[in-house]
Amino acid sequence: MARPFTPKVITANDLLEGDVIYFKADGTWTRHMGEAELIVDEAEAQLRLLEAEKQALTTVGAYLADAKAGPNGPEPTHFREEFRRKGPSNYQHGKQEALANV
Repeated sequence: MARPFTPKVITANDLLEGDVIYFKADGTWTRHMGEAELIVDEAEAQLRLLEAEKQALTTVGAYLADAKAGPNGPEPTHFREEFRRKGPSNYQHGKQEALANV
């Protein structure tokens, strides 16, 4: 028996900078998961993924990631996506470094 579909976001990596990025409803990318499109329909998720994969000149490795609705937009449901959302674990780089200097 097939597993029931759960809500998803589309995520990938920025081709030039390597940052984790998320696909928005308007077809652009953001570095903030809370701004991503939360897709609740399986057929729509597949169509949106195809659209995201067409942007291969700027992104790499697009895939559907499980997510849930949160108070500030989509939130991860798996520790892997939580880890990716926070950025590198080395505080000298990426999102975590930027937050430390606010």
